[in-house]
Formats: sequence, C-alpha cells, structure tokens
Amino acid sequence: MSELTIALIVFGCCFVSALVGMAVKLPEHHREQESKDVVKLVMGLIATVAALVLSLLVASANTSYNTQRAELQSLAANAILLDRWLVAYGPEADGVRDLLHERISSMRERLWSPDGVQPTPLDGVTKFIGEIQALSPKTDAQRMMVGRLMQLGETVVHERLVMFEQSGGGVSWPVLLALVGWICLLFLGFGLFTRFNLTVFISLASGALSVSIAIFIILELSTPYSGLLQLSDAPVRYALSQMVK
Repeated sequence: MSELTIALIVFGCCFVSALVGMAVKLPEHHREQESKDVVKLVMGLIATVAALVLSLLVASANTSYNTQRAELQSLAANAILLDRWLVAYGPEADGVRDLLHERISSMRERLWSPDGVQPTPLDGVTKFIGEIQALSPKTDAQRMMVGRLMQLGETVVHERLVMFEQSGGGVSWPVLLALVGWICLLFLGFGLFTRFNLTVFISLASGALSVSIAIFIILELSTPYSGLLQLSDAPVRYALSQMVK
C-alpha cells in the first residue's frame, strides 16, 4: 500500500469519525454544560498525547532520513577515496577497481529500483574483500598501502550493508495505528456537540487534511529511496563518474 493511499485512508477515517459524532443523537441530559466540560477535558488530554506522539514520529522519521543521506554521502566519498588508493597502488589493482565500480553501480540499481529496494547479495561482498586480500605487494610502498586498502574496503562494505538494512523504513506501525485511533476519537468528540454547516465542514476537512499530510510526511521520510521525498542518487553517480579509467 502506497504512502498516499495510507494518507487518504487516514483522512477518510478522521472525517468520517467527525460525521459519526454529528450523527449521534445524544439525550438532552447528556448535553448539559457539565457533560460538555468533561468531554472537552478528555479531548484536551487525548489531543496532548496525540500531538506529542505525532511530533516524536516526525522527528524520528526526519532523523532517520538525514542519517541515510549522510551515510550515502559518506559511502560515495569513501568509494572515491578507495578508488584513488587503488590507482596509486598500480595496474595490479585494476581488477579490484573494476569490481568496486561494479558493486557501487549494483548498489545504485538496487536502492533506486522501480520495484523498490532489492536485497544485496552477500557473495559479492565477500568477493570484493577477497580481491583486496589477494593483492600481492611487490614494493615497500605497496606493502604500506595494503592495510589502508583493506580498511577503506571494509568501511565501504560496512556502509553499503548498513544502508540496505536501514532502507526498509523505520515506522512503528502499532504506534502509528494508536495515533490514528486517538485522532479519530478527537474528531468524534468534535462532532458530538456540533451541528453540520459549511463552516464546520471546511474546518473538519482542513483538520483531517492536516493530519493526513503529517502522516504522509512521516511515511515518506521513512522510505528515503522511493516516493516524492526520495534521496537523490547524485552522490553515487558522481562517485561512479570519478571511477572511470
């Protein structure tokens, strides 16, 4: 189910809850001022909890999105640096360079795939590390560089695996469902002591739209490699362009 579909469902649930509240015919003694005061107090409590949880979800999703962007930029920079070290090592490392270019290109295709993020094969990871370990240094300079190459290679592999592990979305669905339930209760309470008119209709629709947009933003930030707010692959494309012989 897409993020937009979920947002539309949330909008519908909130707005329908308000209409149900307006449709409920409360007995006259339930419409006394004391009853209204109690309902308002409970609604205020629910609104406070919902606002707190909503802000935490937005902050968490935004942090996850920014972390993914930083990791993407770090991976691209380390891949370029590793490629430069392989060039400095000599022609013996051309096979490792080709494999590095292939792995980064494959990562780009898997992360920005039209069918969603595709899992990364571990055999390619072990093959890449094995190629670096198989280098046979012949000079003192090459011997000094092997350790640095291994360190950079492991860093690139680690960042690549972490990005795939974190790309599946970090939304806590039970918390999100609880939040939507609380907000629906709020809209139900809004409609209990309200009569239907154009002003009320527009106000309730605006409130439901605001909530659904907030949920949409949370879902979009939690899936950084798809949707309207997806991360750009520009750092990876730049890194690949720098690896061309």
